Amino acid sequence: MSIELDVAKKLFEKKLTIAMTESCTGGLLSSKLTDISGSSEFVHLNLVTYSNEAKHKMLGVRLETLENFGAVSEECSYEMAKGLQELTHADICISTTGIAGPTGGTKEKPVGLMYSTIYTKNKSLTYEVLLPSETPRIKMKEEFVKAVLQKVYSFLDLL
Repeated sequence: MSIELDVAKKLFEKKLTIAMTESCTGGLLSSKLTDISGSSEFVHLNLVTYSNEAKHKMLGVRLETLENFGAVSEECSYEMAKGLQELTHADICISTTGIAGPTGGTKEKPVGLMYSTIYTKNKSLTYEVLLPSETPRIKMKEEFVKAVLQKVYSFLDLL
């Protein structure tokens, strides 16, 4: 069984809805979950908020956050997920923001860095994933999504 099927099974069992806002994963996380037959029972809304403007206008990420910490930051990831929850009222909201490369990284924020937040009304978890910078872009996105799904699967046990 795949990790996305495991997550889907838990969402079904717990009767929970999920919404996702993705930047560096470009909709791949949403695609993995919506590839599952019956996913309309638990998938509420999926957004690809790739630009800072989209993060700000659609999710309410503060301009100060984007200016002071950048789009690839714990702070931005948290505000993305929180804004999505305010928009959708889904039980669980997930955000991804990072640098899938092969260009665009810095010493402080290298290619292969991703932040993700799992947000509910009662608890949240923001975490970092760091993959080798030489990982090809498509593989990087796949590994980011796998890491997110594994975290969501564990997080669902806490609900």
